[in-house]
Amino acid sequence: MSGACAVAQLQRNPSQATLMTDGLDSNVIARNVRTVLDRIRQAAIRAGRRPDAIRLVAATKTVSPDRIRPAIEAGVRILGENRLQEALPKVTVLGSCDDVCWHFIGRLQRRKVKAVVGIFQMIHSVDSVELAVEINRRAEEAGLTQAVLLEVNIAGESSKGGFAPFELTDALAAVEGLLNLSVKGLMAVPPLTTEPECTRPYFRAVRDLAGSLADRGLGRARMDELSMGMSHDYEIAVEEGATLVRVGTAIFGARHA
Repeated sequence: MSGACAVAQLQRNPSQATLMTDGLDSNVIARNVRTVLDRIRQAAIRAGRRPDAIRLVAATKTVSPDRIRPAIEAGVRILGENRLQEALPKVTVLGSCDDVCWHFIGRLQRRKVKAVVGIFQMIHSVDSVELAVEINRRAEEAGLTQAVLLEVNIAGESSKGGFAPFELTDALAAVEGLLNLSVKGLMAVPPLTTEPECTRPYFRAVRDLAGSLADRGLGRARMDELSMGMSHDYEIAVEEGATLVRVGTAIFGARHA
């Protein structure tokens, strides 16, 4: 990778999104949502894609229900949570909002699967066959089918979980018989870089990987969904095929937890 694309050691800089501070009022949050949705639409048009093929997942880690409500009112329909313990009270408070669903987008421990299945419409972060088996078991007990994405470690980073690209064919074969598990596609987080444009090759690689898997035949699994792109690079992700973008800072401001 060139010097311009060196891996960053600092926090992501949302250079392609409105910069914000903590404690945003409801009007600013609503305006940010509208800005993000518009930029998603413009990125889709640039790429020759239908804007309605991309969905915004508002990443609400550390965000209180009072700050989430204006985002919902401005058009957010999917709320993404990283931490189960933090998420459950929010689900209780906001779960009855019309047309809003919850996605689990953080790392999931097997011992917490029971509490996640059935509450979250989709789990983005299935990073092992063992986790998939546990999700299937808990979904069977609950009498439902749980939608999931397989997390791919697209750059082979030791600090991140997920399947290596070459492992996905065997992983898909291993979960084929899990009838209460519905694989919808892939999720990926590229290496943190100083320039958002440098994430493009990784997003393209995920898209090409999904296409290659689909061409080989998937059985019950599908590769319809690609969860990739965050506050600093979601427009690039959309241009490269994302169907779900996970955006938090560009909507709610910087986090300190």
